[in-house]
Amino acid sequence: VQLVESGGGSVPAGGSLRLSCESSGYYSKYRMGWFRQAPGKEREGVACIDMDGSTRYLDSVKGRFTVSGDNAKKTLYLQMNSLKPEDTAMYYCSATLGLSLPCLDPRRYTYWGQGTQVTVS
Repeated sequence: VQLVESGGGSVPAGGSLRLSCESSGYYSKYRMGWFRQAPGKEREGVACIDMDGSTRYLDSVKGRFTVSGDNAKKTLYLQMNSLKPEDTAMYYCSATLGLSLPCLDPRRYTYWGQGTQVTVS
C-alpha cells in the first residue's frame, strides 16, 4: 500500500487546512490514521478511522479536526479548523490491518506516507 499526503501549508492561527491521503491499496480494509510529529517530540496520533467507520481523536484536537474517508476515491481526509501554533508539525497518513493496539497508537501501523508539513503562526 502506498500513501501520498497533500494539503499541508502555512496558515495563521485560527485558519483551516484540509489534508488528503491517497491510497494505492485496498483502502476500505485498513484502519487509517493521521499522525503528527513536531521537532524534538514523539509521533502522536491525531485522528483515526476504523473499518467500521468509528473515529477517535486526540483530546487537544476534538471539536476542531474531523477525519473522514472516501472509499471510492481511496482517500482519507483530515479537516483542520481553528488551527493553533501548537498544531505545527509534520503530518503523516498511515494504514494498518493490526487491531491489537488503540487506534491512535502508531506502533502497529505498517504503511506510512512521506508526510506533509503544517505550520501555524
